[in-house]
Amino acid sequence: MLESIRKHSKFVMILLFLLIIPSFIFVGIDQSYFSGSSPTVARVDGQDITQNDWDNAHRYESDRLRAENPGIDTKLLDSPQARYATLERMVRDRVLQVAAKKMHLVTSDAALASTLQKIPAITSLRKPDGSLDAEGYRALLAAQGMTPEGYEAALRRDMSLGQVLGNVMNTALATPAVANAAMDAFLQRREIQVAQFLAKDFVSQVQVKDEDLKAFYQANLAKFQQSEQAKVEYVVLDLKTVRDGIELNESDLQTYYKENASRLASGQEERRASHILVNAPKSMPAQEREAAKAKAQAIDEKVKANPASFAEVAKAESQDTGSAASGGDLGYFARGAMVPEFEQAAFGMQKGEISGVVESEFGFHIIQLTDVKQPELPSFASVREKIVNDLKDQQAQRKFAEVAEVFANTVYEQAESLQPAVEKLGLKLQTVDGVTREPKAGAEGVLASEAFLEALFAADSIDNKRNTDAIDIGSNQMVSGRVVSYQPAKQLAFEEVAERVKTLYVEQQAAVLAREAGEAKLAEWKADASKAQGLLPAVVVARDNPVGMPSQVLNAALQAKTDALPAWEGVSMGDAGYAIVKVNKIVPQDTRSEDFARQALLQYVQLTSTAEGAAYYELLKKKFDVQFKVARP
Repeated sequence: MLESIRKHSKFVMILLFLLIIPSFIFVGIDQSYFSGSSPTVARVDGQDITQNDWDNAHRYESDRLRAENPGIDTKLLDSPQARYATLERMVRDRVLQVAAKKMHLVTSDAALASTLQKIPAITSLRKPDGSLDAEGYRALLAAQGMTPEGYEAALRRDMSLGQVLGNVMNTALATPAVANAAMDAFLQRREIQVAQFLAKDFVSQVQVKDEDLKAFYQANLAKFQQSEQAKVEYVVLDLKTVRDGIELNESDLQTYYKENASRLASGQEERRASHILVNAPKSMPAQEREAAKAKAQAIDEKVKANPASFAEVAKAESQDTGSAASGGDLGYFARGAMVPEFEQAAFGMQKGEISGVVESEFGFHIIQLTDVKQPELPSFASVREKIVNDLKDQQAQRKFAEVAEVFANTVYEQAESLQPAVEKLGLKLQTVDGVTREPKAGAEGVLASEAFLEALFAADSIDNKRNTDAIDIGSNQMVSGRVVSYQPAKQLAFEEVAERVKTLYVEQQAAVLAREAGEAKLAEWKADASKAQGLLPAVVVARDNPVGMPSQVLNAALQAKTDALPAWEGVSMGDAGYAIVKVNKIVPQDTRSEDFARQALLQYVQLTSTAEGAAYYELLKKKFDVQFKVARP
């Protein structure tokens, strides 16, 4: 049968074509047939943001943050809160795009040029005549993976989006009186005393009965569950693994040594030059500068006609008092030691050459290059190890994507085991027991990755013990794992957790007793302040000086009504207990300087501006029917 099909394969292909194409015509082709479907996670003005969009944006953002902060805790980037923050930024960006389009907010060429001129890195590329060094500009952006066209388009877009909220935020105003009143309330200082009723001091008063413990257990079953666990195997592909697998031959090392000799040399190239300076600072009147330039050109012609006379002419004509006496000799210097115009000329000359007139901020120079000192070239043997490391690093970066594709294909195509990937790529198979769906406290590496744990605890992985897909966890690192054995979550019997039940019950009841004792004392002291005992010594607190007070106590002290003093407030401190706050008086503030008042006004206007922008953004969200399809964690 198979042989017959092989011999008549052309006929079979035509038949299949005739059968399949009509089905597409009558039934239609869903776009997801080719692109794959992805659930909608948010919608702005009828436009969907899909799960794929969200995943890609968060991956890009995480990679960017890892590159900028190599020591950052990966768990922070992979947390549900961090992922949701990415989605909120995407929604915000989409809202501003829609608003800018519908309001016809555009950035003119003049506005774009003005903004570019204010960027220091670009400003530094200006030539003496004021024009921009186009090649330097292109190289600057290329180093960041951008083209001038792409960078300017992105900047123009950001400026247009900035107008949406900027036009509202820039209208914020405040008078000094309003700002001072706000700052007075915010920075107010109060003298307080605190009495604490700590739960730990009431533990001995808690009476424990078996029936109470069992009732507590039944009321809090969720606290006494054993979470689902799995024993897993996993393999990690990272840049080090790829690097360790690279073998170099000696000819490659020798070639690299020859091509990078100057970079491998110790120190920098140094040059020795003499110069003749005609003083002409930028502040000099134009007519006088022209005269100085003409004088420099005459000197230039004179020394070029007789190069051997350069030192004598320098002694007679140079207005650089530091070098004229020595014939204009400046000694040896490396790049970065001279002003840019002088350096560019000196490092572009041949030994013995005379430059012509070079203009700088000091005036006009005529330069003679007298010597070139090349840095000492190290022997091949002394830098061989460095060359090996450099080459391996370079090749590993280029090769990682290729090896990652092999890794991904292998764990997918041979999903019953990770051993093929281990053998093909020289990876280490690691086994760990007690893995849970959520990262454990203190977890590191791949076991701290929520994306990897989510894949491990997917239904297919648990039920069929198949390899997960290759999961990209950033920083040139991929992982795949499989569940070896699985234990579902289960409710622990009372007998198994009796001690933990007792501990939690006693803590809860001690906190209740502490609160009751505190509330009783608060009522008593409010009725008769003379009965107040056990208050700590008075301290002065403020929002910018909490003097170690818990946040609950500080907030209660500063929010208490002070129509009648002393004022009393009771504060629940949760499981820690209860506190009573006595506000004795409002402490006069120190006299503020004019500079403080000025800064306070600016800060108040900034806060008002931010609030105006936030309120307007919320209005835009309603206007463009923003919908979040996933809950905030």
